[in-house]
Amino acid sequence: MGTTVPLRPEISQSPVPWPVRDLFVAIALFLATTGFVLWQNSQVAVLWDLSYLLDTSYRISLGQMPYRDFPLVHPPLTFLIQAVLMRFAGRVYPLQIAYAALVGGLGSVIAWRILLSTLRERVQHAWTVSLLLAAPLSVVGIYSIYPHPIYDCDCTFAILVAVFLLQRFGPNEVSGSSVLRKWVRPALTGAAVVLPVFFKQNMGLPFLLAVVAGVLSLLAARLLGVTKRSIAFDRPDTADLLRLLATITAVFLAALALIQLLAGLGNYLHWTVRFAGERRLPGFADMLAVYHQPAFLWTLPTLAAGLLLLHSRYASKLWGEILGICLVSAPFLGSIVFLFLNDDLDERGDNLLALWPLLLLVSAFFAIAQLRKGITLARLMPFFVLAAIHGTFLSQQLWGSTYAIWPLLMVLVAQILTSIPQTSRLSALTLATAISATFLVCGSFYAVGHERLNYIQIPDTPLSRATLPALRGIADRGPFLPDFEELVRFADKEIPVQDGLLLLPGEDPFYFATGRAPQFPVLLLDRTTDPYSPEELLATARSHDTQWVIVKRRLQLNDDPLPQRERVMALVASEFTLYRKLNGYDVYRRL
Repeated sequence: MGTTVPLRPEISQSPVPWPVRDLFVAIALFLATTGFVLWQNSQVAVLWDLSYLLDTSYRISLGQMPYRDFPLVHPPLTFLIQAVLMRFAGRVYPLQIAYAALVGGLGSVIAWRILLSTLRERVQHAWTVSLLLAAPLSVVGIYSIYPHPIYDCDCTFAILVAVFLLQRFGPNEVSGSSVLRKWVRPALTGAAVVLPVFFKQNMGLPFLLAVVAGVLSLLAARLLGVTKRSIAFDRPDTADLLRLLATITAVFLAALALIQLLAGLGNYLHWTVRFAGERRLPGFADMLAVYHQPAFLWTLPTLAAGLLLLHSRYASKLWGEILGICLVSAPFLGSIVFLFLNDDLDERGDNLLALWPLLLLVSAFFAIAQLRKGITLARLMPFFVLAAIHGTFLSQQLWGSTYAIWPLLMVLVAQILTSIPQTSRLSALTLATAISATFLVCGSFYAVGHERLNYIQIPDTPLSRATLPALRGIADRGPFLPDFEELVRFADKEIPVQDGLLLLPGEDPFYFATGRAPQFPVLLLDRTTDPYSPEELLATARSHDTQWVIVKRRLQLNDDPLPQRERVMALVASEFTLYRKLNGYDVYRRL
């Protein structure tokens, strides 16, 4: 206990073989995550988000071009992936469920390999510690909390792939002239860094900018001779970094050129940057609000005291190490205690999510402190992840944005553990156990309780399962799914396929379910996607020869997304007459 256990310098680019135990863990983690995602899909269906995803992807599969033919406030890749699946496999919703489960499982495995690469040779019992940190991802993984295909989850997966490749970027061979080193790796890594931008702009763009800034700073540091002390342990040489920078630039410009050719770059920037920013971008004060946590009054001093003790000379004594570990673990174990002392789901969720800003602050502190040893790609990695996380908060700040990015938080936790002096073989292992237990126990209650989905109604009623062919696999509670299937059957019988439709507010995946071609530009009408005033909405319906308006009365959403519903309905009544009242819908036909 009296001396620090020697560890090799920080480097994780050497090839890592996959022994049998690694393969077993990868399979187990994959199956646990996919199984949980499949189970989640069997318990809940968020019709609002499914409508946006499925109907938008379906109209793309029919050949309609986003940004040019219809507005889309998000980048295209998630919708393009689903459109390709629909084009080749048809409108079969189990395919979307399988996609979410597959990506969720792969995301957990890739995150585990990132954790292992981060911890190896810098933390005692790295393999066990990485497994402990990865275990909670089965219940808080990419698609575990929100189980349907969505851009946030896909973007997180793309960021994980990019981090995975960045960790291994640079020469693994002694020979420095191989084609693999010179061209293939920079091309793959550069493309992976750019890809997240075209899944979710507020997540992918900060990540891209952080990586570019990191590479430029590393090149500048080498030019100024700042990194001489650690150059032996920073495997990408200057030529590698220049190739990476060149491929990032080339891939990004090629993507913009393709968008210009297909949809028009001006259209793309208008909807995904200007319009989306106007509707969703919070103020700076709102962004800082995530760090105004009442729990900081005890968690921050406790955690700071524990970390200071572990970095002091007293950590070499048994009592010092035990006390330091207890202090650092207290905020996490306190969340478990709070879980069993409080029955309110909202307060349980808030208590768990309050750990986020705490860990982000600690991670940023250690990341900055590590730069004193010299700038390396490995030491810049936390900044890349922090940029992606804070970009995610631009959507819904802390409480609504974390559902897809728990693997990124675990990467930061691993970085924190590498910064704690290894005064014994048990310090990192004990801390990892406390953190893992917290996220596994509290995260399970958070995910199973659908706390993140509190924006929809989930009545305590028996499950309803879809019977229509395209919707098979969708399960939900309450009257919403039976109501929707009644609407679909009514439309098949009484609304001609060629007639134009307007659905208010567009909560259901109507076009995916019916196979009709959407004719109205905007299918989901809420503040973040709808550019129309009530008068413009009716004028657009008139210009597109809309013959039917279908108004949903029983919404699954808790809040009405139509802020001017009375004005909209007054305008609808001026040109349409009530044709049929269904259980959950009013159907209007043009006069």
